[in-house]
Amino acid sequence: MQNEIIDKKIHCPHCGHNIHITLDSSAGDQNYYDECPACCRDIHLAMHIDEYRQKIKLAIDSDDEQVF
Repeated sequence: MQNEIIDKKIHCPHCGHNIHITLDSSAGDQNYYDECPACCRDIHLAMHIDEYRQKIKLAIDSDDEQVF
């Protein structure tokens, strides 16, 4: 991809607070957690690089669902 670093504004899935994040597509697909600066809860971020369409897909969720 041409732009490897992208700044993006997201909303915390817990409290709705605006958060600015930086995505680095040079490392490929990524799956990580970040903490909301407002409510201090974990945010799950899953980034997928679509090389064919030259797009970044970002999934954001609270990841507080439990599997029994």
